[in-house]
Amino acid sequence: MPNRRQFLKNTSLATTGTVLGAMGFTASSYARIVGANDRVRVGVVGFSDRFKDSLLPGFLTHQKALNFDITALSDLWAYRREAGAAHLAQKLGHDVKTYPNNDALYASKTVDAVIISTADFQHALHCIEAVQAGCDAYVEKPFAETMADNRAALKAVNASGKIVQVGSQRRSGPAYHAANDYIKAGKFGQITMAEFVWNVNQPGRWRRPALVAKLNKADIDWPKFLLNRPKTDFDARKYLEYRLFWPYSSGMPGQWMCHQIDTVHWFTGLEHPRSVVANGGVYFWKDGRQNWDTMTAVFEYGPTNETSNGFQVVFTSRMHNSAGGLSEKYYSNGGELDLTANTVSAKGGMTTNEGGAMGLPQNMLEARSLATDNLATVGTASMGGDALTTAHMGNWMACVRSRTAPNAPVQAGYSHSIASIMTNAAARTGQKVTFDDLKQEVMAGGKVFHI
Repeated sequence: MPNRRQFLKNTSLATTGTVLGAMGFTASSYARIVGANDRVRVGVVGFSDRFKDSLLPGFLTHQKALNFDITALSDLWAYRREAGAAHLAQKLGHDVKTYPNNDALYASKTVDAVIISTADFQHALHCIEAVQAGCDAYVEKPFAETMADNRAALKAVNASGKIVQVGSQRRSGPAYHAANDYIKAGKFGQITMAEFVWNVNQPGRWRRPALVAKLNKADIDWPKFLLNRPKTDFDARKYLEYRLFWPYSSGMPGQWMCHQIDTVHWFTGLEHPRSVVANGGVYFWKDGRQNWDTMTAVFEYGPTNETSNGFQVVFTSRMHNSAGGLSEKYYSNGGELDLTANTVSAKGGMTTNEGGAMGLPQNMLEARSLATDNLATVGTASMGGDALTTAHMGNWMACVRSRTAPNAPVQAGYSHSIASIMTNAAARTGQKVTFDDLKQEVMAGGKVFHI
């Protein structure tokens, strides 16, 4: 039987053949696994752009080798159900059964697993539905937007024994695995700071004006869309452009920051920030949105005692100027780990001149490429966003087969959600926000933060 820890890393590769190969199976030996010849029937929960453009192509890459099929689709809006069914029929070569909501989907007893790509605030609740219906699940991030939902989903998944992969696809990237190994081996030294940037200049980002014009109140079950959010009047923009509106999404923290902050938890083993402050606003895109188009958040991580050192993480993002693009950099006293370029360098490290003046030795990291640091990178020198998603989807599908933990288990989603919720609390209260480990609550101004 293949080593399971190595399997978890190796199944981050994007191609179908390497998924089986990394598990240590030939086609014939894989076929002898109990249940390997039983097709895994998958339901789609929400026919979103994310599913159509990224998750589905990833699924199709691994579908045949791992004997999976999409058999059902649930979406509240008939227009999207029909569009989704037509698109899936064209891609799969057969029709799929459609359902007007998740209750009907699970009552049909026709799926073994689901792919969830609904509105941000729905992910945790839809995950609970899935595992309680006996299904494995691939759940898009952010995992949760409130601590109540976060705790409930963690409890439900842990009690279910189901395979849940949170959509933090960096955890299936070879260079990220190499960085994790490099840091955990002590080669990088103590992390002293991390800087994350996510800048775009896209007026249409998260906007769906053509679809908004098509949607009428009579077309959907609005209360079922709201789930446990405050009862409000129907708003087509909030249904289709939810990323722009609180409390249906936190916007930048939940959509972008949680990807990058997740690497901090992974690389260090820390479960959440010590504190967060944040500032920003809607400075440019005055289109009715509530969530910011510009923001900066500053995190403290690590021990609180004076004999152990923590570190700071800064996340900045803007939607009206793309200079700087996407950047993920870690710093130590000896240099820089750049996850955008997949390199380690002595940039900024302590030179002989600087150290000598204090009687300290030079500290300069040896230059290296992260793309060659890990066996899982064979044949995959670098991977873009869609390739990461393809690898991540393949990892989930392989883990559904093997019943082993996926690369981004529920605890990873729980932790990135804490960081995101803390950021949102800091943004909305203007307070320095902390986390109460005993209560598992986000605290702002000494009080539990609630929406």
